[in-house]
Amino acid sequence: MRTEICERFGIEFPLLAFSHCRDVVAAVTGAGGLGVLGAVAYSPEELDRELDWIDRQVRGRPYGVDVLVPGRIDPSAAAPGDAIPAAHRDFVAHLFDKYGIPPETEPSGVARGGEGFGGRVTQQGATGLIDVALRHPVALIASALGTPPPIMVDRARAAGVPVAALVGTVEHARRQVVAGADIIVAQGSEAGGHTGEISTMVLVPQVVDAVAPIPVLAAGGIANGRQMAAALALGAEGVWCGSVWLTTEEAETPPAVKEKLLAATSRDTVRSRSRTGKPARQLVSAWTREWDEAPGSPGPLPMPLQLVLAEEALARVVAAAERGGPGARELANYFVGQVVGQLDQVRPARQVVYEMIEEFAGAVERMSDITGG
Repeated sequence: MRTEICERFGIEFPLLAFSHCRDVVAAVTGAGGLGVLGAVAYSPEELDRELDWIDRQVRGRPYGVDVLVPGRIDPSAAAPGDAIPAAHRDFVAHLFDKYGIPPETEPSGVARGGEGFGGRVTQQGATGLIDVALRHPVALIASALGTPPPIMVDRARAAGVPVAALVGTVEHARRQVVAGADIIVAQGSEAGGHTGEISTMVLVPQVVDAVAPIPVLAAGGIANGRQMAAALALGAEGVWCGSVWLTTEEAETPPAVKEKLLAATSRDTVRSRSRTGKPARQLVSAWTREWDEAPGSPGPLPMPLQLVLAEEALARVVAAAERGGPGARELANYFVGQVVGQLDQVRPARQVVYEMIEEFAGAVERMSDITGG
């Protein structure tokens, strides 16, 4: 396949895979795409170890790192634990009691130190992650939320590493280009995690036209080859996929959550502030319903306070769910897009890549037959 993204990174397929799991990143890179590691859950020391491992696995093939640097953030982020109101902690305690979460439950690996999240979801906190990433042979660094700060752009430029930025509107895309982004990821509302309100089908061609000749990746609602073909038909130079990897063999997804994902339909997701403080699409669960709809809810806090509170709490929830707690299983959720309705089996990440490309080729052949090409 020949697109600007393939040529820029020397990859076989214009498929970028966002994942918090190093195994998925390495597998997709090894299969001919480009894996991108979500770094927000790591301290600089942990990220360094993860990237050392990826370096050994990919043997010079390209991969990227994604950091979360919001443009606007609550000023109490410097000491997030101390800034969480008692009413919100009391509400979490109420949920634990209501859903039978035992106090002795140990945190699971799904959230690495809730208190650390708050410090890393700032421009200052992310700087350490950026510095670590650029000490490794990364092919790309991405800003997952908000305009990439000058320090990211300047240091990436000095290292010869292109910067990607995720956007949900045309206006955001234009601002990202002015800020120095080399690649724009146009992410529709169908996507998992932080999203806007405009669908992928509408957003991608508008962004392509607005930022040309900057290459655009399409994200949101892409989990098979037909959707990939549609994205390129809209003018994208490649695709950015996240949700499809959550049910792979290598994924970091806790088993109890993976079961819920495999059983979910495309109607079982919601954009909610209940997990991070900003609108983020995730699996509907008792957690989202209690925060968003219950009469006694104090309402989500701003980022990063809600992120700290939620990740601490949901780590306990997932650990209890893994022990079989029915209430914990009701509460447990994860970031996922509307394509969750297509995710009905567990497969190796490499197989997902190859099946997407095979279906892509079939879709292109069908269009060629239609046009008589």
